[in-house]
Amino acid sequence: MADQPKVTEKEARAVAEEARESGWQKPSFAKELFLGRFRLDLVHPHPRPSAEDEAKAERFLTQLRAYCETLDGTVIERESRIPDEFVKGFAELGCFGIKIPEAYGGLGLTQYAYNRALMMAASVHPTIGALLSAHQSIGVPEPLKLAGTEEQKKRFLPRCAKGAVTAFLLTEPDVGSDPARLATAAVPVDGGEAYELDGVKLWTTNGVVAELVVVMARVPKSEGHRGGVTAFIVEADSPGITVEHRNAFMGLRGIENGVTRFHQVRVPKENVVGREGDGLKIALTTLNTGRLSIPAMCAGAAKWCLKIAREWSGERVQWGKPVGEHAAVANKISYIAATSYALEAVLDLSGHMSDEGRNDIRIEAALAKLWASEVSCLIADELMQIRGGRGYETAESLAARGERAVPVEQLVRDLRINRIFEGSSEIMRLLIAREAVDSHLTAAGDLADPEADVKAKAKAAAKASGFYAKWLPKLVAGKGQVPTSYPEFGALAGHLRYVERTARKLARSTFYGMARWQAGLEKRQGFLGRIVDIGAELFAMSAACVRAEMQREVNREEGEAAYELADAFCRQSRLRVEALFDALWDNTDDIDHKIARSTLKGRYTWLEEGVLDPSEGTGPWITDWKAGASSRENVARRYLPSTQNGN
Repeated sequence: MADQPKVTEKEARAVAEEARESGWQKPSFAKELFLGRFRLDLVHPHPRPSAEDEAKAERFLTQLRAYCETLDGTVIERESRIPDEFVKGFAELGCFGIKIPEAYGGLGLTQYAYNRALMMAASVHPTIGALLSAHQSIGVPEPLKLAGTEEQKKRFLPRCAKGAVTAFLLTEPDVGSDPARLATAAVPVDGGEAYELDGVKLWTTNGVVAELVVVMARVPKSEGHRGGVTAFIVEADSPGITVEHRNAFMGLRGIENGVTRFHQVRVPKENVVGREGDGLKIALTTLNTGRLSIPAMCAGAAKWCLKIAREWSGERVQWGKPVGEHAAVANKISYIAATSYALEAVLDLSGHMSDEGRNDIRIEAALAKLWASEVSCLIADELMQIRGGRGYETAESLAARGERAVPVEQLVRDLRINRIFEGSSEIMRLLIAREAVDSHLTAAGDLADPEADVKAKAKAAAKASGFYAKWLPKLVAGKGQVPTSYPEFGALAGHLRYVERTARKLARSTFYGMARWQAGLEKRQGFLGRIVDIGAELFAMSAACVRAEMQREVNREEGEAAYELADAFCRQSRLRVEALFDALWDNTDDIDHKIARSTLKGRYTWLEEGVLDPSEGTGPWITDWKAGASSRENVARRYLPSTQNGN
């Protein structure tokens, strides 16, 4: 294996901390929620697009829908490739430049319109959504818009808008959620006029077909170079780049995801995005809005699940009546309908907040990604249960025996990756928890530092007492205890009062955790995860209520139906929240850790006896890769002719 940086746990945490956006120049609804302050004014009235933006979006989405209706997504599922002509059609519509400003050849549409476009395109086949999302949400366009120079934008964005597929390359065979171990090197050459890249990148979505890639590589610190993980834009056909393998997965058949090797790849200094050492910060900032692409596709999947559940449950008759009228199935339909509504509410609110630019949405976007990826899998699973054996059967098999080709099992497979993509659910909970307790860590100072001495901790305690003396009394009472609060929300007012009360309870619980475990809180991942999950439910409840009220203002009849869905969702959510609060202090975390440690030490290997392991002897757990020239065939290909040199 290539030389891996030797990184301690403390050093890894420091790298992650340095990559964070540390300031809060704008308000954040979710951050305030975790602090016990229900700032309804930040999300209500529900933000809306301008008439001009709405008209532009509607024209584009109408054209997109008409084109999508001509495509057969089963071709992708059957052949595990998106046909080139499909991609050409999307490029001609401008789908590769939806959010790229018109000045650089893009459509200049909003995040909200982009979310809707992904929802529509992914309904043909989820891999199309992955192609467009990996290109625009985390590929070259977004980092350039955030941190690129004007010269870089003029040079690359028109190509991206025209259809030059791009990819984001961070993960390595032995580097996943811990970027401190990043091994791909970028060594300055030619007197600092260029860099030479060497390394291997894994799971490069779009990497097989990309024309341009954003590569995260480590620059060694030296005279004139601050060093650190740095973002580079690289022409994918540069000498020394080899796509050694096209990966295949449980779902998302057709995804162009590969293993890319760099060997002495020369990149001019003009292709550095931002400064040396800012690569991880650029990546995380990109993801603030980039993560909204996953909720968009999850919300679209939920809409489809609701349609199938409604039609099938009304058609299928068992025990003398439609299965949807039996209580066990009715409960599932209600969950699917109510949660689908909340999913769209979270997506729309987050998208409009991003467009509005009034709020810092880093926590909201992360919560949306986490919550949407989790509940969409539950929705799909409930639909499979409603469909029974037909849900487990492939659409191709159903069609072959004369029934409607409903691809429920495909949906279950395709959605599962969203709990891993762009930050696993476990990592997302830790990232969100870090932001949620930011004010506490700032107040606590050395109290939260396990290596601080007694004198430093005593000084920090005095400082923290001042913060908590002002903050804690505000968590005792609030509008949630006043029966007449939020009267404009009618039947939903009670749910908003619950959110207000519960936000204060959540903040108090976080404080109790800080007081109990102090520097050890970061090790209490079960506790932090439940805190985050409660916050996610409160955010979703708020979004559902605010959206329902907006709909009622516009269309009374539709608004009343929206109120019903929001009410049902909030009732279901409140049960989950109360269970999570109970589990904060009454759980199996300690015994779970004990059992896990014993398992890792081999104490229970006798339990593994009596079965075969077909994977044994097939290879190492992690590829033993070494720097150097590739010995494999380059499997890279292109959907469209190169856009380089104005083509």
